[in-house]
Amino acid sequence: MAGFAEFERSLILARTSEGLSRAKARGVKLGRPFGMTHHQRQEALARKAAGEPVREIARSYNVSPSTISRLL
Repeated sequence: MAGFAEFERSLILARTSEGLSRAKARGVKLGRPFGMTHHQRQEALARKAAGEPVREIARSYNVSPSTISRLL
């Protein structure tokens, strides 16, 4: 019985990887979306360059300080 389960599992893995490959080829964006828009990220970088504290910037966009730190 274990042999059949392993075989079925390998088929599932193959189909999943094929589907992901096709999606990537079509240009589908995979993964979790950004917590900030492109414009917000640019503003946050400018504010950080101006010397504003990371915690304050993060609070104003309702994101974690690590999100702001990762922008660099």
